[in-house]
Amino acid sequence: MPGAIVPAQALDLRGHKDRLFAYPGILSVADEGTFFVVDYDKMRDIHRRDSEPERRVRSNYVATGVRKYSRVAVHEANGRKIETGVAGDYARARLAVIFVHGRGGDQRLGMNDYTFGGNFNRLKNLMVLNGGAYLSPTVSSFDDAGARDIKALIMAGRAPVLLACASMGSIICSKLANDPAVVPRLAGMAILGGAPDMTLARSLAVRSKLPLVFTHGSYDTVYDWQDQKSVFDAVRRSAGGYPAQFILFDTGSHGTPIRMTDWKQTLEFVFRRR
Repeated sequence: MPGAIVPAQALDLRGHKDRLFAYPGILSVADEGTFFVVDYDKMRDIHRRDSEPERRVRSNYVATGVRKYSRVAVHEANGRKIETGVAGDYARARLAVIFVHGRGGDQRLGMNDYTFGGNFNRLKNLMVLNGGAYLSPTVSSFDDAGARDIKALIMAGRAPVLLACASMGSIICSKLANDPAVVPRLAGMAILGGAPDMTLARSLAVRSKLPLVFTHGSYDTVYDWQDQKSVFDAVRRSAGGYPAQFILFDTGSHGTPIRMTDWKQTLEFVFRRR
């Protein structure tokens, strides 16, 4: 059933290069309109999109004017210094996204305008255009200490936060999903190629019906998509009409969700419930 993913009663966000970054095609829709298989083609979505495959996207995918609203800040909490890339004014933002990278990354990964098909540049532009803020912290460890660092960033602002966790960074999402101070501050969570964790389905976040978006590649050899789909299914079983989506990129690999997730659609799906 081809077509666009259209969230009902969507938050009205100003777009940014929507035609370039929209999902290239929906191959099928299942589970009462919550599970989408998206067309992905490596030749089209990497080799024709990038001037240097996986290193530099073509210039029409980026708008670097957002750099004047961006900086690297150091947030001190728990006796630790958290280096964080920031776009927008977090203190005054009406909505925010905090991106948690996976193993081997740091704040630079989520601030790079040209890698991952320009998708981080688009996200930064979307947030600034809509009075929001985007934060990309360096996560020093994927344990309780790392979770406390991200909690400190969440609690430092006033805006509702979409916590987006990629790959091993999803461990941080799972830990904070049971924090009674954090969950009320969240607008939702997005898990991009994350580690399947069935405890998420029993978490405080899920009991609170926090919107969740899962994006995953069907050829992911790090974390199997079917295991993550089992978590998604358990979340949906927890309550009728649970606000969750699963976006599966057909033939996509582990890094595909970072490149291909349509951030405008994801933001609208999550923040429409605020």
